[in-house]
Amino acid sequence: MDADRLSEVLDATYACLVRHGVRRTTMDDIASAMGVSRSAVYQYVRNKDDAFRKLAERLHAQALQRARQAAAQDAPDAHRIRGVLAAKHDLALQLIGDSPHTAELMDAKARLFAETCSTFTTELHALLTDLFTQAGTTDPARATEAADICLALVIGLETAPDSRRLLPRATDALITGLLQQNTTTVVTDPGPAGALTAPA
Repeated sequence: MDADRLSEVLDATYACLVRHGVRRTTMDDIASAMGVSRSAVYQYVRNKDDAFRKLAERLHAQALQRARQAAAQDAPDAHRIRGVLAAKHDLALQLIGDSPHTAELMDAKARLFAETCSTFTTELHALLTDLFTQAGTTDPARATEAADICLALVIGLETAPDSRRLLPRATDALITGLLQQNTTTVVTDPGPAGALTAPA
């Protein structure tokens, strides 16, 4: 299959999505956006649903690639974690900002996109868990929980006003707190007062 031609089909599918949404887009719309016949489009996608699935897969794969690049950087742990979260946030802002319809591609409950969204989130979660483990989170449950918290923060910010400005501040505060848990352990003083002390 000609990858460049498939890319053109998906570009045209996205243009139709921006204007019409998934339900109202037809194969004729996609063909018209490309300036080709409908039969020409069928050489690259089976039907409209297939075109939208492939489009969602492409956009999520691109975001995942950015997240993997951020995780692999020779940089402090907090910077790499922040980069992974930014990759997800940037995808959300692009899709939410382009049109009221494009956010459909992130709908994990939608029949067409559920698997793509679920796989993307699972991959991001694994990246974050690994990064927290590398940063010294020796308890696997704690590393998993840290990844959960980070993803919840980004998802919560995706539709917040001015989220692009808020994300760096919010992630810096959150990541700093989560990473500090790796070096500060609260223990019970066996002395008579039973006070809680933190090692120096």
